[in-house]
Amino acid sequence: MVSERKPAEVLVASNRGPVSYTRAADGTLTAKRGGGGLVSGLSAIGPDTDAVWVCAALGDGDRAAVRRTGGDLDPDDTGGQRVRMLDIPAEVHAAAYNGIANSVLWFVHHMLYQTPLEPAFDTDFRTQWAAYEAYNAAFADALAEAAAPGAAVLIQDYHLALAPGMLRALRPDLRIAHFSHTPWAPAEYFAMLPDDIQRQLLRGMLGADRTNFLTHRWARAFRSCCRAALGPDGEIAEARIGVYGLGADAGFLHERAHRPDVGERLVALRAQVDGGRGAAPARRTIVRVDRTELSKNIVRGLHAYRRLLADHPEWRERVVHIAFAYPSRQDLAVYRDYTAEVQRVAEAVNAEYGTPGWQPVVLHVKDDFARSLAAYRIADVALVNPIRDGMNLVAKEIPVVSDAGCALVLSREAGAHEELGDDALTVNPYDINATADALHAALSMPDAERAARTGRLAAAATALPPARWFLAQLEELRALDDRSC
Repeated sequence: MVSERKPAEVLVASNRGPVSYTRAADGTLTAKRGGGGLVSGLSAIGPDTDAVWVCAALGDGDRAAVRRTGGDLDPDDTGGQRVRMLDIPAEVHAAAYNGIANSVLWFVHHMLYQTPLEPAFDTDFRTQWAAYEAYNAAFADALAEAAAPGAAVLIQDYHLALAPGMLRALRPDLRIAHFSHTPWAPAEYFAMLPDDIQRQLLRGMLGADRTNFLTHRWARAFRSCCRAALGPDGEIAEARIGVYGLGADAGFLHERAHRPDVGERLVALRAQVDGGRGAAPARRTIVRVDRTELSKNIVRGLHAYRRLLADHPEWRERVVHIAFAYPSRQDLAVYRDYTAEVQRVAEAVNAEYGTPGWQPVVLHVKDDFARSLAAYRIADVALVNPIRDGMNLVAKEIPVVSDAGCALVLSREAGAHEELGDDALTVNPYDINATADALHAALSMPDAERAARTGRLAAAATALPPARWFLAQLEELRALDDRSC
């Protein structure tokens, strides 16, 4: 029963939780635990703090687990964490998640719309928006029930933009933070949303005591949207906005990147790169690791590599582009089409320039973390060219893991550029020729310069590792003693 649950002093809320379930044909459930900053952060606060993670059931396996447990997951499945999983009706979750969060809010903040044709906010949109409201309300209700008096609540991302305001109405005593893991749209682009929706989103987030972002740029954009959409009510006290640049976990990465499974994949990748040339000098590598997310700009990256081979024939047979493009959101047609285009362009480059002993692009589309780490280790150049990205941890991880040091070709539109730009080769993500030039410069960089840059990049990339990133937000939230701030 809900009344028997111990109230939580710290709560985290996110669409995806730290564990997911798959169900076999015989009904057996298998739990798979995830990682990341929130997992590290909750672990770092220690077992003596009463903490609970509230998340949504995302599939049939999750919903079966909720029915089996009543929503309070088995600690053996969660690594000892208290996890409350919500069985929000599948149709409500689908409309909120795919219809609004991923097809509207994600597109707005990443500026992905083809504006001659989209967006079109019609009756169907309003139906989906009602589902988004219901989804956020379910989280607010669950958090209000689970929180101890004065508890700290850390709500995550664009899926739950309305939840802070809803929770504030239910529990004025709580200390609430909201964190945006995405970029934030400029006011002019955000204004494409219907006026009432703009105000509802912003006021929902402003229901939190602290509204937190990955970079100062995204925080400034949020403030501009508040002023434009809310007028005098949109002026925000500086103390209410936080910037926490999530960094890489150097200790975890170094340990994980030297396990036997990574070593096996490193040998296999190196064989693909060198093409059985034996004692010949090792070929250089340009590495990218991404989901086939529209904002990651994989297709233009492949075209830039193609331009490199056209403009600098001296690199033919001497470099290989290792491109990992792991399928994302394949339930949306536009993502399936984009994944197919990535594969088509990679095949075209190989057909145009490949030789019996050289495959210019080594493309992998099956997600394999160990193989990604192996690619990190052999990277001479890291290509990170998103058209817009909240942070991009790949840009931070590769310099930390690379065995011999790597040059970083980095889009100015990645949030990571705010911290890494001084030692990266900065590119306009839309400029294919300039990106090709940057790849040439990165491949030609003297070893000493590359090593020095890598050292500085790694230091900047690990300045705020996941556990400290989480704890910094929690400590600042706990320190608040004035509800008006």
